[in-house]
Amino acid sequence: MAGQYFGTDGIRGRANKFPMTAEIAMRVGMAAGLSFQRGNHRHRVVLGKDTRLSGYMIENAMVAGLCAAGMDVFLLGPIPTPAVAMLVRSLRADIGVMISASHNPYYDNGIKLFGPDGYKLSDEIEERIEGMLDKDIELALADSDGLGRAKRVDGVHDRYIEFAKRTLPRSMSLSGLRIVVDCANGASYKVAPEALWELGAEVVAINVEPNGFNINKECGSTHPAGLQKKVHEVRADIGIALDGDADRVVIVDENGAIVDGDQIMALIAESWHQSGRLAGGGVVSTVMSNLGLERFLGDMKLQLHRTKVGDRYVVEHMRAHGLNVGGEQSGHIVLSDFSTTGDGLVSALQVLACIKRQNRPVSELSKKFEPVPQLLKNVRISGGKPLEEAPVKAAIEEGRNRLGKSGRLVIRPSGTEPLIRVMAEGDDPQLVEAVVNDIVGIIQETRSAA
Repeated sequence: MAGQYFGTDGIRGRANKFPMTAEIAMRVGMAAGLSFQRGNHRHRVVLGKDTRLSGYMIENAMVAGLCAAGMDVFLLGPIPTPAVAMLVRSLRADIGVMISASHNPYYDNGIKLFGPDGYKLSDEIEERIEGMLDKDIELALADSDGLGRAKRVDGVHDRYIEFAKRTLPRSMSLSGLRIVVDCANGASYKVAPEALWELGAEVVAINVEPNGFNINKECGSTHPAGLQKKVHEVRADIGIALDGDADRVVIVDENGAIVDGDQIMALIAESWHQSGRLAGGGVVSTVMSNLGLERFLGDMKLQLHRTKVGDRYVVEHMRAHGLNVGGEQSGHIVLSDFSTTGDGLVSALQVLACIKRQNRPVSELSKKFEPVPQLLKNVRISGGKPLEEAPVKAAIEEGRNRLGKSGRLVIRPSGTEPLIRVMAEGDDPQLVEAVVNDIVGIIQETRSAA
């Protein structure tokens, strides 16, 4: 679902431009507040944010809307997205709000909503909220004596740190490990280094000085080069890169090689399968995950379930079919024994647990399969629907035929940016590149003609 406001991961866009304006944020607060009122109790909202400058504007606008709907707002300040999901349940709140554009640059922002169960909202609930935004919802707002209150909540960082630590056995210590953690100048800049240190690791923290403008700027999970360099410089055992709201993670081994979400899922799935913990006989990922992961799981008689892109759809499939490991190649890892959404820190802790149990370096543990050659290219668009044009459809069909059964082709519009993503994979890298380039070329020609 991609409506006028909501995309694949809440509402997202350029800060102070449609749809990420203070006015719309306030109306989202009103609509969400009204949608989650049930019973006669004082209704609660937990509201967190990351470290981008526009967070102040969006936060205050959301508070105004939520209070106008009669909701009491607990302000958490800068805190990871998975912490908001956890605190919705811990504080018995009726709704959770995270103000973040995740891995996007500082000039973007977004609004993610969680229900009282800590899960992201379904398409149906988002559609209902979206349908209220352009109506006269002021008529349904609280009376003067029923307005909500807002207050800062202390100790939320400590709650999340304790929650993360409890995902490991009480007897497990990270003593003896030197860890570099890159917090992307984002929401995890306090909690991630502290949690790792409390577990006994020697911690080297980088990109932990947010200034409102440097979130994700040449750092974090989408730009791990700085982490790779630091791991080599301090001779660390492992590097952990989180993104701006810490719901995704990328690992760097002791040699500086990157370990993506597919390899992390393979490592955790194998470990949990061997210990009898893996539920549902498989793993859930998206259409973007590498064919190598599917083959690796198949060798263990496990199934890879694929969904459309978005960790929300991964979680929905996990819940519907009783699986407890899922995620995305980009590093959203969902471990439903612990969390209701992607959690970069908790996922990294599971990797660290494997290291401690097996006493082997990351480079040996994390190379679970040889990735099938895969190529992804993005085509920026300014409007229109190029994927509905006849020449593009024909090029896509031809590409599928060329790849045959030994490869895959995925073409989709981005849910967060004005892009068409063209991805192909197969055992012949030259064929993969040719197929992607041909389709990209046709899309560009169609875009130019339009």
